[in-house]
Amino acid sequence: TSIQQLAVGGTVMPLAASPDGRFLYASIRSEPFEVLSFAIDASSGALAPLGRSPLPASMCWISTDRSGRFLLGASYGGSSIAVSPIDARGVAQPAQQTATTAPNAHAVQADRANRFLFASCLGGGVVLGYRFDAASGRFEASDPMAWQARAGAGPRHFAFHPGAPFVYLLNELDAGVDVLAFDARQGVLSRVQTIDSRPPGFRGEPWAADLRLTPDGRFLFTSERRSSTLAAFAVDAATGRLTLVGHVPTETQPRGFAIDPGGAWLLAAGQLSHRLGVYAIDPVTGRLARHGEYGVGRNPNWVEIVA
Repeated sequence: TSIQQLAVGGTVMPLAASPDGRFLYASIRSEPFEVLSFAIDASSGALAPLGRSPLPASMCWISTDRSGRFLLGASYGGSSIAVSPIDARGVAQPAQQTATTAPNAHAVQADRANRFLFASCLGGGVVLGYRFDAASGRFEASDPMAWQARAGAGPRHFAFHPGAPFVYLLNELDAGVDVLAFDARQGVLSRVQTIDSRPPGFRGEPWAADLRLTPDGRFLFTSERRSSTLAAFAVDAATGRLTLVGHVPTETQPRGFAIDPGGAWLLAAGQLSHRLGVYAIDPVTGRLARHGEYGVGRNPNWVEIVA
């Protein structure tokens, strides 16, 4: 049910919710590049603007570190990452540190222990790793560790398993999902498996977009924009390996989607259908069943859900 619309004065794309669900951050990708901070009303879900601060580049991805004290940003066009402090009121401040990456940084996240940052670089074909000081928000950018993707894969978005030492990486250009073992002591990634996320009979060049794990880590889902499909995989928590569950058609050009904190529902935004598709997740098989669809604003591209 729609409860609010806010004019932000620019092209808003990636969103990030704080770990405690009290704040929402929005990246403005049109000039002037900014991050907007909002308080989330716990009873109504309404947003209250708290402030806006400059960003050093157009950020195609934002997230917070695990403490919620720092905002992380990745710039595709600027081939860089940035860390911005978040003050006690929940307002993201100007960046305190930036670093040049391999070409086309697409995402940056902290590991579950908040000891490392990882940045996927689509054009560079690598995932970079940095040691992260959670107290100061500073990271070591002198000699980043790297995981080399296969040629032409195009690393895009990735997700940490919530309870097992694995990272799941979606590649935009070949729609492959890489399962990576994660050495939490050394911050090292190593390949376990690669599996195709394209639907049967797919023709043309893939254009994979997003991936999400259920909160219990039992299922993984991905979106592919040219076929407008969602793929579902079962996750083996012992080995990290994926098994295909199946594909379902979804909203046209599904750039972003999210799973609710209870793991029961998946919401997918279609950039070209201007609609939000809602799916029930079967708790036993992981299969998706379409539940409904809702009209939203034009060019929807990101979904965040808070409890």
